[in-house]
Amino acid sequence: MAIAAKSVSQVVVHMAISFTLAFLLTGSVAFGGLVAVIEPVVNVLLLPLHEAAWRRMLASCQPGGRLATASKKASQAALHFVVAVTVLYCASGSLALGGMLALIEPIANVILLPHHDRLWDRLLARLGTTTTVRAGNAGPALS
Repeated sequence: MAIAAKSVSQVVVHMAISFTLAFLLTGSVAFGGLVAVIEPVVNVLLLPLHEAAWRRMLASCQPGGRLATASKKASQAALHFVVAVTVLYCASGSLALGGMLALIEPIANVILLPHHDRLWDRLLARLGTTTTVRAGNAGPALS
């Protein structure tokens, strides 16, 4: 139960970061909400297709190679970026705004989500529960 609660709070923090950045850059609550909801949904829908393509591709290669793993992670990052820019461009009509938010949001997540994890680790330690769930490893990535 604690792992589920931590995962849900990671999603909430991730969406709050997206909303806050979009709101700060545009001044629009509606745009901030759109960014916080639509973009992660599109990523969640596309990620299984990405994973299936990589399973097929890796089946024909040597398994376990570091280059393959690095390439898969790089392609996930590229997919995430393209989805973010596309959704933000469609919502705002501005490629510059879409690109800026698509670059800033992951940086904010990398900075803030480890603090979230440390707070949860302390809470779980006090409760006598342990978990190894870390931001970005709790399932499909949401931006």
